[in-house]
Amino acid sequence: MSQDVSFVADAMKQAVPYVKTTGIDFEEVSASRVVASLPDTPTLHNHIGGPHAAMMFGLGESASGAVVMAAFAAHLGKATPLAVRADIAYKKIAMGPMRAEAVLGRSADEVLAELESGTRPEFPVTITITNAEGVTTGEMTVVWTLKPAR
Repeated sequence: MSQDVSFVADAMKQAVPYVKTTGIDFEEVSASRVVASLPDTPTLHNHIGGPHAAMMFGLGESASGAVVMAAFAAHLGKATPLAVRADIAYKKIAMGPMRAEAVLGRSADEVLAELESGTRPEFPVTITITNAEGVTTGEMTVVWTLKPAR
């Protein structure tokens, strides 16, 4: 039986002011994959008229946070998800609306087993950022941890 994670899109907009401010939308949400989009908004542009690099990073990080929330929603009472580190590669000049696909890099069950064993788990989320034509403009990895509640 799969867990209902339909609440994640609204929860991200309420819990993370940046998401609401930038207009990030969550098009698809599951416990292993999230697709988020960033509109083409002039106030978010860089000096060449496309989304600023910080906006691309923020879109990717927000998509990764949404998949982590979806994957571990039932366990947020015993652990807090925190980003540990991130890496981004800008592959092509980005113009227009952007889309980020974030995929959980380890199974939630494996991560939770590590947490239950007393170890603070780390796990990657890989993100591919594309333009409206589907061209990859950025690739990113965010490493997350679950910090046990005290």
